[in-house]
Amino acid sequence: MERASALSRPGLGKLLWLSAGAAVLTIALKMAAWQLTGSVGLLSDALESIVNLVAALVAIAMLHWASTPPDEQHLFGHEKAEYFSAGVEGGLIVLAAVSIAWTAIGRLINPVTLDDLGIGVALSAAASAVNLAVALILIRAGKRARSMTVEADGRHLLTDVWTSVGVIAGVVAVGVTGWRWLDPTVALLVALNIVVTGTSLLRRAGAGLMDHALPPEELEALEHVLDRYRSGSVSFHAVRTRQAGRRSFVSMHVLVPGAWSVGEAHVLADRLEGDVRAALPGASVTTHVEPVEDPASLSDIDLDRTQP
Repeated sequence: MERASALSRPGLGKLLWLSAGAAVLTIALKMAAWQLTGSVGLLSDALESIVNLVAALVAIAMLHWASTPPDEQHLFGHEKAEYFSAGVEGGLIVLAAVSIAWTAIGRLINPVTLDDLGIGVALSAAASAVNLAVALILIRAGKRARSMTVEADGRHLLTDVWTSVGVIAGVVAVGVTGWRWLDPTVALLVALNIVVTGTSLLRRAGAGLMDHALPPEELEALEHVLDRYRSGSVSFHAVRTRQAGRRSFVSMHVLVPGAWSVGEAHVLADRLEGDVRAALPGASVTTHVEPVEDPASLSDIDLDRTQP
């Protein structure tokens, strides 16, 4: 069963097209600001907006792939495609940072005078306002729909906003003080900030591809459900969880008295699975019933159950 969401997958796709449109607009504004001023800081800001556009287009493709229903080759669905999107976006961010740093170092060696700062700053500020509005929409929607792709794109845009604020401050400082070295110095700081964001996205994408366990708050919710069923005759072991995009998977062994009938054990397991799905909406839950008195029931609790 699909995870319940306040937003449909097509709705999320439309939001990513909004992100792409915002990227096109901000690229035009920031490139114009760079052409007018000659600021390497504003150039670095424009380069990151180009990354935003590429990342949004990749995210649209991955979100469509992740929405594809399960098939014979992908029985658990395609949700992990979202992690590829976040990984690509993280890699693009890091590449943009390297490009910015390279340009900034050259400008540190050979400083230039900046021109038309007022118009350039105004254009950059307008672009930042567009990014801020779209970023807040994407982050809110991504959290509600549990979509890492959409949330990552929003956080990338939000990073771009703070980057632009720093760049604008640096350009204004150059105009006030006449210290030309401030412009490339700010660009280098921007590059460092972008690297932090990019590596964070890469780390999250890697964790998802490696079947990371559910987050602590969801594990706590699961444990609360199991506590309601634990008694002298019912217990659990081999409880395992994993996250795959917006879906989660839970499996466990349910130990019940051997004297119970198959029907009694089934009723308990069925009720338990329903309560877990209520606590973790839309989770895929698998239970395996075992007799608590049988010593063999305790022989398969290791994490690596492929060993004899």
